[in-house]
Amino acid sequence: IFEVSLDAARRAGVVSARRVLDSTPLYDAVATQDTVTLIRSAIRRLLTVADPVLRVELRAVLVRDDDYAQAGKPVCDWDDRVAREALVNDLAVDGYACLVVLDGRELSVEVTQAAELLATVIGQDLEADSEGRFRIARRVAKDRVISTVDPQARHGHKTRPRGFDGYKGHTALDPDSEIVTDTVVTPGNAGDGSVAEDLIDDLIDIDDINIDIDDINIDSDDGVDIDDDGVVVDERVEGAERRTVYGDNAYGTGEFQQVLDDAGIDSRCKTQRPTAPGGMFPKDRFRIDLGAETVSCPNAITVSVRRHRDGTGTASFAEHCVSCPLRAGCTTSKTGRQINVGIHEAALVRARERQQDPVWRDDYRATRPKVERKLAHLMRRRHGGRNARMRGTLKVDADFNLLAAAANFARLAVLGLHSTTAGWTVAG
Repeated sequence: IFEVSLDAARRAGVVSARRVLDSTPLYDAVATQDTVTLIRSAIRRLLTVADPVLRVELRAVLVRDDDYAQAGKPVCDWDDRVAREALVNDLAVDGYACLVVLDGRELSVEVTQAAELLATVIGQDLEADSEGRFRIARRVAKDRVISTVDPQARHGHKTRPRGFDGYKGHTALDPDSEIVTDTVVTPGNAGDGSVAEDLIDDLIDIDDINIDIDDINIDSDDGVDIDDDGVVVDERVEGAERRTVYGDNAYGTGEFQQVLDDAGIDSRCKTQRPTAPGGMFPKDRFRIDLGAETVSCPNAITVSVRRHRDGTGTASFAEHCVSCPLRAGCTTSKTGRQINVGIHEAALVRARERQQDPVWRDDYRATRPKVERKLAHLMRRRHGGRNARMRGTLKVDADFNLLAAAANFARLAVLGLHSTTAGWTVAG
């Protein structure tokens, strides 16, 4: 349905070669579970999907006085620290015992998935103390599962102080017509830049961008430029020479800036300036010469970049920092200042230079906020608001895409889309 809406917009000539990218939180449709509930629910799920024979074997190794038949937290004196610790240890013992029973066996898909989930929730939240008893780890796992009901949901942060549980809905918008051109849903902890390339794949694939003039309803008197091959090259329609992508700092990574440079796409993705803790000299106070593979510090000391196997590099000033008069404003490290040189360092340098241009800044400020208004439209309460109506990335993705299709049809109605003998066109 989304592709139908987008195809109609393209054929009517209202899809330009500009894209604005942004994301919005989608709150999961289940309750976030604590460690105790996670482990107990995972054991209960394993017992539920196991066949009768396997279930008997699994129950035979359980040590807790719990049949795991009912959902929810087990009975415990939660104000008693010793009782809480004993409960955590006993749950872990039961979980590991079940996994030992399954080790090396040929299992069904459902049992395999349940066993993997159990192993994940035990491994992410627990650790053994010096006496071999299991306790809740004093750390947070990087990709922590937050619910056994929806194992793909994650803790996310749209901003540093603003957290949420669930998913992220990523959107690409044509700022000229306000038509959504693509959507992607990821777990809440995924970075915006991780799916940026997927959102603009229609711009990267030149064969998809070049549209023959016969495929769209544009009168030659409208001032549309056409090259010798009959391909539209006007900036107002898809296929324009000036393909442009807009995005905030989340999309200004070196990797994505390199993708845009390689594809010949103008980048209006903002790249954050480097910072240093404690007000020390930031990285941009050092002159990086990628051609000579050297880095010069504010005190005019130049050292070579030592490259690693993965292509990244490090410039270490070490002994030069010992007697440097600028040391107090540069580093507090006993081993001296180090500058990391990434694989896409050149792309970041180019991006930061571009965004110093007043024309670049004015275009960015006038265009990028349009996607925020569109996301606000998508998140209106009449559409369900921010609460996901499904579970799992695949279903939430399909639902978010359908929502974007509805918004596109509403927008096309405002633009006056109608069918003629020549195809789709818009009013005026």
